[in-house]
Amino acid sequence: EEMTDAETKIDEFLKGKIQSYPNFPKPGIIFRDVFPIFRDPVALEMLFTKILRHIHSTFLNSIDVIVGLDSRGFLFGPTLSMRLGCSFVPIRKKGKLPGEVVSTDYSKEYGKDGFEIQKDSVKSGDRVVVIDDLLATGGTLEAACQLLKSVGAKVQQCVVVIELDEIKGRDNVS
Repeated sequence: EEMTDAETKIDEFLKGKIQSYPNFPKPGIIFRDVFPIFRDPVALEMLFTKILRHIHSTFLNSIDVIVGLDSRGFLFGPTLSMRLGCSFVPIRKKGKLPGEVVSTDYSKEYGKDGFEIQKDSVKSGDRVVVIDDLLATGGTLEAACQLLKSVGAKVQQCVVVIELDEIKGRDNVS
């Protein structure tokens, strides 16, 4: 669908808020920082409105769970779930969740990591939208999707604030 002039201006405004830090957390990596958006209440509301509009227009009221990825997905997930009237569930790095968990390992742009979800937090058949701040190689989102599928969830879509198009990480998420 084609964007209106107003939507294009909002996108440009939000993109202008994101800061880049070369060689962080290690040489060769450019870190994209969304935190400046959180320092501007108008920008933050614009971002949430944009994400909510997308979810509503795509899925109407057919989302059961918003899943936020450790850690910046936690900044978006609870507010989105509250506004959508569905639950929020975190996927965390290994060793951070109590109780019975389901785990997976994955590779990312600058190393290996692992994710966990509490076993009883998502029910089989739940329709899920995954939220994170950034899509680079797709390893993190793919691991989250596989973890959710392993507990019977139906991943409807992954939503990110920033996508590094040149890396083509979208192609690695099923």
